[in-house]
Amino acid sequence: MDIDAFITAHAPEWARLEALCRRRRPSADEADELVLLYRRVATHLALVQSRTPDPALAARLSGLLARARAAAVGRSRSSGWAALGRGVTVTFPAALYRTWRWWVGMGAANIAIAAAMMLWLREHPERLNRLLSSDAVRQLVDRDFRDYYSEHPARAFAAHVWTNNALVSAVALFLGVTLVGTLYTMWQNTLNLGVVGGAMLGAGKAHVFFGLILPHGMLELTAVFIAGGVGLRTGWAWVAPGPLPRSRALAEAGRLAGVVALGLAGVLLVSGVIEAFVTPSGLPTAARIAIGTAAELAFLSYVFVLGRRAARAGEPDLPAEARADELPVS
Repeated sequence: MDIDAFITAHAPEWARLEALCRRRRPSADEADELVLLYRRVATHLALVQSRTPDPALAARLSGLLARARAAAVGRSRSSGWAALGRGVTVTFPAALYRTWRWWVGMGAANIAIAAAMMLWLREHPERLNRLLSSDAVRQLVDRDFRDYYSEHPARAFAAHVWTNNALVSAVALFLGVTLVGTLYTMWQNTLNLGVVGGAMLGAGKAHVFFGLILPHGMLELTAVFIAGGVGLRTGWAWVAPGPLPRSRALAEAGRLAGVVALGLAGVLLVSGVIEAFVTPSGLPTAARIAIGTAAELAFLSYVFVLGRRAARAGEPDLPAEARADELPVS
């Protein structure tokens, strides 16, 4: 291989790659061009090393490739942060807004059932004894319910409740394809709430129950209801896929559930922090409930302001990178 002719033939490409490496804010086309030229120059380096060893040229091309790699990696990191910001401010709230009927309906049904169960057990305490022994009920209302929120260090407790709630939400979301799995998970959550609430109300400790459950429970239960509602929507995609093929409708609903799962991890982190640091604190009950109410209203505003704005602007249910590729057909 004639090294001088090789340099003459490819020097413009090397110069162009060098220029692209210096760009601070390249366009999308320039970023694609950088990647393309990087691959070409890597091939050129391989040819130089294998056919006509030239240490000076090899060092020159190696340095150019190193700068191009650094530029590409740095920009991918920047684009990653941009994608994260867009996910938080656009994609996640838009997904919640588009599915709000599912999770609001899920929440309304669960709250109604839990409330009915609490009131019924309060009026019929003997029925509670069929679920729990009298000693267990006494221990629950006198000590266990209150101590649960303060018996562990706050940081460890926050991590524990975050992990537990995230697991429940993930199960409700991803068992949605079975429909029954999500309904069973939500029933277990509602049953626990109804039984504990019924025991506390029956013992005349409604103020203790609501004073401890409301500060974190409003946001936490909203997140669980979202998981259950979106999970059911996923399962319903194969029952009634609409105009899409059943497999594609289910795939897109599943990808949307993945977007929601990632977003709910952040929501449950906030509720876990409130549960660990606010619920058992020495603040007056009204102040603790006010903090929980503020968090809940902030989240609902996030969904119905940012989410509605994104939906009206035409934001798709899924980000472009999560959607199925379409192949042209004749």
